This record gives sequence, C-alpha cells and structure tokens, in this order.
Amino acid sequence: MLSHLNISALIFVTGIYLSACGNDAITSADASNERAVNMGEGVYAEHCAQCHGAELEGEPNWQVKKSDGTLPAPPHNDNGHTWHHDDKLLFGYTKLGGVGVLPKNMKSGMPAFSDTLSDEQIWAVLSFIKSKWSIEAQQRQASMNVK
Repeated sequence: MLSHLNISALIFVTGIYLSACGNDAITSADASNERAVNMGEGVYAEHCAQCHGAELEGEPNWQVKKSDGTLPAPPHNDNGHTWHHDDKLLFGYTKLGGVGVLPKNMKSGMPAFSDTLSDEQIWAVLSFIKSKWSIEAQQRQASMNVK
C-alpha cells in the first residue's frame, strides 16, 4: 500500500517527467526537426495527399480556375507557391481554410482543419512540406519569417 509520502513523491516525479516531455511540443514549421517531419508525413498522407498529391505535386492545371471559381489544389513542392508565403500565413490557411484567410471576394477550395488537426499537427505537416523543398526554397521562405 502506498503511503502519503510515496504518493507525493510519485506525483512530484510524474510532474517533472510531464514537464520535461511538454517541452517537445511542435510549435513551428521546422524542416530540421526530425520528429516534426515524421509526424507531419503521416498527417499529410492522411489529410492532405488526396488533394495535394502523395508526392506534393498538386492537381493538374492548378493555376487554372475551375467552373466554381476555385483553383485546384496547388503543389507543395518547389513547383508550387507554398514556399512564397511565410509560416504565419501557411498555418492560418491550413487551420482556418481559405474562407478564414482570403479576402471575401476570393474563392478557395481549401477547407479549414481547425476541427480536424491540432496546432501541433498543422506545424508538423508544414515541417514535412518544408523538408521536401530545395535548400534555396527553404532559405527564401525562411527569410520571410524573420521578425
């Protein structure tokens, strides 16, 4: 049977452990964070690849509007424009969808993932996507994130 002292010690040690583990939360898009990239690869495959392609290639004719006024899903590799945007916009666009970020007069087929993915999962997906860019694209995009 655990004594009051043993229970207090267990709670203390558990608190230290959880505190240490909590510092590993993914809170940015970092292509060099192996854990984030690995997590993001799985999340991307499950939630993003059906539109943006398993190889991040996007839909065909992604720059030509569809009959409903939306654009097809763009590539997320160097051939697209994802790396032309800063992390804040990419995160917001993923979390809130096109409707939540774009001006009212622009249509977007991008759904909001705020009810589907956690912030950590969104950052992980962005980390994975960045890891597939060329060094030049990564550097250009990183310069947009300087505060």
